[in-house]
Amino acid sequence: MSDGPADLPTHAGAAAGRYMASVLARLLYRVRVTGGQNVPLRGPVILAPNHTGFLDAPLLMGTCPRPVHTLAKKELFRGPLGWVLHGVGQIPLDRDDPSRGLVKAGLGVLQAGRVLVVFPEGTRGAGDFAELRTGLAWFALRSGAPVVPVVFSGTGSRGRTLGSMPGLRSRVEVVFGRPVTLPTGGGRTRSALDAATEQLREALVAHREAVASRSEEKQ
Repeated sequence: MSDGPADLPTHAGAAAGRYMASVLARLLYRVRVTGGQNVPLRGPVILAPNHTGFLDAPLLMGTCPRPVHTLAKKELFRGPLGWVLHGVGQIPLDRDDPSRGLVKAGLGVLQAGRVLVVFPEGTRGAGDFAELRTGLAWFALRSGAPVVPVVFSGTGSRGRTLGSMPGLRSRVEVVFGRPVTLPTGGGRTRSALDAATEQLREALVAHREAVASRSEEKQ
């Protein structure tokens, strides 16, 4: 049976990637997942995680209740790593010049009722959702898919080197928030897209602050 149109990443590849990432994550780290029930078990879903370290994407792949297709920077899709990423159903992204093919692949994943991961900040940073690119809102408005906020804890300090990753057997946590659904058919004007981006930013920041507050209470 086909996984879908030929130009889409395969669901089977994403499912295999989820299995491999799950095994590796639990071998290397002490992983805790909270709020997994907030991810709808059927239909299109967009995950919107904060992004501070190298571990974020593979950790999310291994802990999400469903296989995911992640928009990842095209520089990663080179050599053996690129072959692996393509094989597990991930999508290369040119952050400076998103192509029509990329848009088609991302929307195609959602139209096929799968899970698309969009890092709303666009790159690793403070992970505080202070500034969002408009791509997240664009996909949400065009597809009607709910957006599930995701916050990582313990995945490493801000940094662009492997040395910023957490040590082996460190405790890491993935917290899925409540879905946010935007009205469909909007976003065809810049002002509407900006308004939707701000609505999502507020929801993502609120989720991050709630996670931070719970962490402080446990200490």
